[in-house]
Amino acid sequence: MSELLVPERHSTVAAPTVHDIVLDADGVQLSGLLAEPAGHPPRAVVVAVHGSGMRAGYFDSRACAGLSLLATGAGLGYTVLSVDRPGYGLSADRLPEGLPLAEQARVLHAALAAFARTHSVGAGFFVVGHSNGGKLALATAAHEDGTELLGVDVSGIGTRLAVTADQLPGLAGHGDWRRHWGALRLYPPDAFRLGRALVSAVPAAEVREALAWPRAYPSLAARIRVPVRFTFAEQERWWRFDEAAVAELRRPLAAPKVTVDQLPDAGHNISLGWAARTYHLRVLGFLEECLLARDAAPPALRTPDAGRAKKT
Repeated sequence: MSELLVPERHSTVAAPTVHDIVLDADGVQLSGLLAEPAGHPPRAVVVAVHGSGMRAGYFDSRACAGLSLLATGAGLGYTVLSVDRPGYGLSADRLPEGLPLAEQARVLHAALAAFARTHSVGAGFFVVGHSNGGKLALATAAHEDGTELLGVDVSGIGTRLAVTADQLPGLAGHGDWRRHWGALRLYPPDAFRLGRALVSAVPAAEVREALAWPRAYPSLAARIRVPVRFTFAEQERWWRFDEAAVAELRRPLAAPKVTVDQLPDAGHNISLGWAARTYHLRVLGFLEECLLARDAAPPALRTPDAGRAKKT
């Protein structure tokens, strides 16, 4: 892929290169995109997982300089790995129906283990997920190996639907497209043209599990032992984020820290909109908080479960 220029208008310094990568997850080939900091090892690895009907490029918006999580993160010293989830990209032929959520988490852990064998990972992995990718991010943290993560940051996912079951995306289509975007003014003009290349068929396994998420979430959340941050766009149209809905979201979590934020001037597809840079910098800020808590913990508490604190 071609290089982007950094946002400064008169700068001649090229932003980090984003290139294709293939990960072997115990025999399942996952495609993705990778950006690494130039000239030094990464502080950590940000693993980005896209939502339903999208691809890894969701986190690498080229509609306007500065909107790509991959370029922004690598420019600030992190490796950023955006992965096509099982059933998307390179794995679609082998897994035409995709995989259930628990199996997706197992495959993603295998892919990260493979990545760590050939790349420096700094302090470890931090998972960012959007929409159905947020489900995978949380399931990855709840997996038996989830305590290896530094934290989880998800957007566009809750537990109380703001729509009826028949309005959800399914095998027949992506549902009410306006709910994916909100007001069109929230996106650069090229976002919709470039976004067409990201759209993919939704695997059947993903569709079948969609309505089970509110029931599955409490037991999954009770197994999460790393910090978690949720973000709801101001014009989120798929999930409720009123006071009662947020309380229900937080209640079952066993995480040492839980933060729930709202992002103004954004629709569901945050990382394709004007708010992408603001959101990505907040994601990386939360990662910095996770690293700080780990580094500042008393020596006896510097374990994957260190720093358990009251939910904030």
